[in-house]
Amino acid sequence: MFKKKEKLSDKIDFSRLPHHIAFIMDGNGRWAKKRGRLRTFGHKIGAESMEVVVRHARDLGIKVVSFFAFSTENWNRPKDEVDEIFNIARKLLVNKKESFLKSNMRVIVIGDRSRLPLDLQKEIVECENLTKNNDGLVVNVALNYGGRAEIIGAINKIIKDGVKEVNEEIFKSYLQTSNIPDPDLVIRTSGEQRLSNFMMYQCAYSELYFPKIHWPDFREKQLDEAIIEFQKRDRRFGAIKK
Repeated sequence: MFKKKEKLSDKIDFSRLPHHIAFIMDGNGRWAKKRGRLRTFGHKIGAESMEVVVRHARDLGIKVVSFFAFSTENWNRPKDEVDEIFNIARKLLVNKKESFLKSNMRVIVIGDRSRLPLDLQKEIVECENLTKNNDGLVVNVALNYGGRAEIIGAINKIIKDGVKEVNEEIFKSYLQTSNIPDPDLVIRTSGEQRLSNFMMYQCAYSELYFPKIHWPDFREKQLDEAIIEFQKRDRRFGAIKK
């Protein structure tokens, strides 16, 4: 008899899955340039990778996925590229809204929305309200987000509320991610090894993984590989292993 071929996912220990995986989706422009295409094409295919990763994470049993879609620094990019990123976000929210609802997924968007196009702001609110009671996979998207701006914003809210003494629990309650756990695993594609102002407070004890592959090529296999690597790490959170 033929031996059943082992799948990569068979090597995953499902009792030790990362609860929250965050993705810095890097390399869309470089991926497109290597193929003689516009950077905007890379973002379009990158959105397909995002959809694949969401479905696969749900099927694996991951509880939260976060995506760094647009940073506060990305406004320095060409206008056509910025417009295309927002157009892709708009289409995902509109076209996948019912799918999120039927799949029991909850959508959260963090970042400063005030500078986003008004119709995109409207779609964000509508999608969040539609899925707010879902208790399946949480899909957290960072749009016009910066970790330093988030921390400063939290401090200003604390001052405004007249809080006299702050501990970690109180401070975290003022962050935009107060309703989700900190990332266990942060994946940044394209081989770059930095956080680029993403969840600076929340990632204090996250495991970091930097595959050289560009984001448009990141699919189910690459997510399985990242989880398997994560499960090889010895997470001690400053303690000594007994």
